[in-house]
Amino acid sequence: MKKLLPLFCILGFAAQPVFAANDLNNLQALAQSEFRALSEDLGSALSYKPLTPAEPLGVSGFDMGIEVTSTKMSKSEQAWKTATNSSSGLGTIYVPKLHIAKGLPLDIDVAAFYSAIPTTNVKLTGVELRYAPVPGGVATPAVAIRGSYTKMSGVNQLSFNTKGLDVSVSKGFAMFTPYAGVGQVWVSSKANVGTLAAENFTQSKVFVGVNVNLGVTNIALEGDKTGGTSSYGLKLGFRF
Repeated sequence: MKKLLPLFCILGFAAQPVFAANDLNNLQALAQSEFRALSEDLGSALSYKPLTPAEPLGVSGFDMGIEVTSTKMSKSEQAWKTATNSSSGLGTIYVPKLHIAKGLPLDIDVAAFYSAIPTTNVKLTGVELRYAPVPGGVATPAVAIRGSYTKMSGVNQLSFNTKGLDVSVSKGFAMFTPYAGVGQVWVSSKANVGTLAAENFTQSKVFVGVNVNLGVTNIALEGDKTGGTSSYGLKLGFRF
């Protein structure tokens, strides 16, 4: 729970514009190994985080909310310091998002989010398409397959995107719906300055979480490990 406490504080400011104090504008100063480490941490932090159970929303269903994930930049703190030409590294990156999902026929859901990451010039958008071949019921869990995509913008020196594919399972118990999943993330990271080679690689992904529906309010908590780096997420909103 200690890992999630800072996220509650950030939710109050997630939709606020933030002055960019750590712009990624010095990538040419990185060695190739530093660029790879930075790309791996960004892949872990900026890849799609579902923060939702596997069961489909249904044709009339919506899931809307403000969310934030935190990721420890354990591989690239020094690289971040160099890339931003700043005196302090980035120990943890917080990614606040405005997120909306809509249920469609045939147990298909679509979702999208937008993010402006505090203290950086990083903007992030993401989309997902999810299909539940097993929608679940009173006695059976739901199983879903998700394809996802995220793209960074706002950073002239870096072209960065991720693609994801995962399988998740969930089962509701009263107001609680725990869920878990596994998948793969494909990261594409290309510096638009200097002589750095593009980095294209895959990262394994596992995640667990719980959705708590309180009627008027919906809360989701999630832990994710992508590429060996842990992230923790919180979403507050409405699901119906």
